[in-house]
Amino acid sequence: MKEQKVSYLKFSVSGMTCASCSSHVRKALENTGGVRTAAVNLATEQAQIELDAPVPAETLFHSVKKAGYEIRLETFSFPVTGMTCAACVRHVEKALQKIPGVYSAGVNLNSNKALIRVFEGSIQPGDLALAVKRAGYQLDIRSAAERADDVDKTKASRRRMVQAWSFTLPIMIWMLPHLLFNRHWPNHLIFNLGMILLALPVLLIPGRETLRRGFRALFYGTSNMDTLIALGTTVSFLTGPLAFFIPVANYAAISAMILAFHLTGRFLEESAKGRASQAIRALLDLTPKTARVRREGSVIEIPVELLETGDCMVVRPGEKIPTDGRIISGESTIDESLVTGESQPVYKTTGQTTLGSTINLDGFLEIEVTRTGKNTFLAQVIRLIESCQGSKVPVQALADRITAWFVPGILGLAGLTALSWIFIPGVMNSLLETGQFLPWVLTAGGRLTLAVNSVVAVLVIACPCALGLATPTALMVGSGLGARAGIIFRSGTAIQQLRSVKTVVFDKTGTLTLGRPVLTDIIPLGLSNERLLQLAGSLEQGSTHPIARAITDYCRQEKIDLLPFIKFKNFIGQGLEAEIDGQLVRVGSPNFVLPKDQTVSEMAGPTDNLEGEGKTVVLISVAGEVVGLLGLADQEKPEARETIAELRRMAIQTVMMTGDHRRTAEIIGTRLGIEHIISEVLPAGKVEEIKRLQEKFGPLAFVGDGINDAAAISQAEVGLSMGTGTDIAIEASDVTLVRGDLSTIPAAIKLSRATLNKIKQNLFWAFFYNLLMIPLAFSGWLHPLLAEAAMALSSVTVVANANLLQRQKF
Repeated sequence: MKEQKVSYLKFSVSGMTCASCSSHVRKALENTGGVRTAAVNLATEQAQIELDAPVPAETLFHSVKKAGYEIRLETFSFPVTGMTCAACVRHVEKALQKIPGVYSAGVNLNSNKALIRVFEGSIQPGDLALAVKRAGYQLDIRSAAERADDVDKTKASRRRMVQAWSFTLPIMIWMLPHLLFNRHWPNHLIFNLGMILLALPVLLIPGRETLRRGFRALFYGTSNMDTLIALGTTVSFLTGPLAFFIPVANYAAISAMILAFHLTGRFLEESAKGRASQAIRALLDLTPKTARVRREGSVIEIPVELLETGDCMVVRPGEKIPTDGRIISGESTIDESLVTGESQPVYKTTGQTTLGSTINLDGFLEIEVTRTGKNTFLAQVIRLIESCQGSKVPVQALADRITAWFVPGILGLAGLTALSWIFIPGVMNSLLETGQFLPWVLTAGGRLTLAVNSVVAVLVIACPCALGLATPTALMVGSGLGARAGIIFRSGTAIQQLRSVKTVVFDKTGTLTLGRPVLTDIIPLGLSNERLLQLAGSLEQGSTHPIARAITDYCRQEKIDLLPFIKFKNFIGQGLEAEIDGQLVRVGSPNFVLPKDQTVSEMAGPTDNLEGEGKTVVLISVAGEVVGLLGLADQEKPEARETIAELRRMAIQTVMMTGDHRRTAEIIGTRLGIEHIISEVLPAGKVEEIKRLQEKFGPLAFVGDGINDAAAISQAEVGLSMGTGTDIAIEASDVTLVRGDLSTIPAAIKLSRATLNKIKQNLFWAFFYNLLMIPLAFSGWLHPLLAEAAMALSSVTVVANANLLQRQKF
């Protein structure tokens, strides 16, 4: 009996704190089908399993997750070479997904990159490269620095195109006497030899890579777009030598023309793809190469890669800030437009955070490094954009299934075409004759010549490229446009789901509002405004409450001198008390400042008015006598009202969810124009409210601060996080609005709709093209040259259509 093959897999597990935890993880793994044994090390937080049958990584992941723990994942992103069509993408993805420990693998034909998520510690890049090599392609696991000297793809494709046409144009000129006067100049023998000798360099020099990739795919038991071109051109070229021995037309010249058209299409594709990926290249180009740091009392210039957390960077006016940090000295306005999309320069001073690659406009700054390398905000943004561009949208599922069988199907159809001309030539001739009204239809010639004509046309007309480029090109353009506007999509699925959203639910505090109270009203009673603020601000110095900070910040702005105090007391949730100049001063809520059942007639009206506007009222008393009141409010963001109005114009319903009392919530919601208001919701109750809203309104988006609203963001079909890019983990949601600007929400929805529309248009065109052209080629109605030109045009059309997104305004 043959011994069963056993394999091992080692990976990291998070969430374990004791021996009981490791036991739970071990049992969960051993109860998974295909796992023979499992061992879990609590100290190293690693698990090792012995497999007696292949087990999908996703199955292992969910087994551990159900036990309450999590297998840690790490992400690799590497260029893939040798891909030319959607079939290639499928082959590479399948090769990677077969590797034990690979959780997911997505390949982007447009950027020629593979985004691979694996169990942390289970796989080395070399293992991935070997699997891809066995599939007939190359995974470039070198560092970015090692790849820096690689030839630019657009330049290389242009060079190959020029080389091909250098030989093909003389062929076409030489063929003119034959096409116009049916004369082989100077004679038939030299003409045939000339066609062969001029076509051969096209196949061997600029066409060598296409032929190599095509036949290598066959060697590995697969097929792709290059396989079709390689077979078509090879069959065409071989008719040249064979024409000296058997009655068949010399199609050697046609092989050169097919490759010339094909390489021209490749060049146009690369050029268009380059334009589609310019957003992410622009972000990569932002990072400064060097930084000036203070070391041992002097300022030196070092490569940005050598920066360490805690270093003191020195940034002069007009220079880029090398990496993320915190200002420790100086003040300046900073241009963040290239990173966050914020058009207006932002004023920053000591203690505030800065983003790497932004521009210091007019101040001298010393900045402490807080994040470097892959942990910087810009690196996170690039990582998310690449993740989105490497992902797929659900609408692409049908195209993927068709692509898996497309090239083998075309090879089968080419074989059927040849057999049809051999066994049922009468039927094929009848099909051919019905197309005689088309000037390019070839009806003259022997059976073998007509068979070659149809077979080559079938091979070169089919275009899996258009299917493969339909989605990634539009995703690349859409996600790039979003990044420039400060909108970061996590995946293609998020783009599709956001498009279908008909309701947007807003958390109030920090989302619709500034998230911090602001002093709005000063009403003194027998005192000046300055004296009232002086008393209140002096006591509030002793508190860290947000209301206290709002009052002291206002006093600081107005340059009001605060007074010393003694016998300070803090009554939590009520107010403050202390002696100033020998008198007892109280600051706080009306119930705290006023003795029980006592009212001040002069304050009653203003108090009711402020509370009616949803504001917080703070009373100030001296020696038991009320001397004034202050009104504070968490003000709406300036753009909130227009954002709600724009969503309503887009036929999207709006909901505000808050823990505030109903009266306060209704005042704010009505002022903003929000249709549905849900008040007095505790943080733990947000998920249930989201579920209830989903039952009532269908798919919805939830907009929160990305920190306190994680559960609600996860429950909604699309979660949007408001963030500044410095104090938020931008990977926490489906869509991150980098600037925290509400006006980008309608823009994000419009962009998602436009992007998905382009994807659908591209997929429709790709399906329509193939359904129309393949039958025409089979019937002999298409000349191989016309077929190849149409194939190149279809791919370019798809890419160009996606690039039209860049002309739209959102």
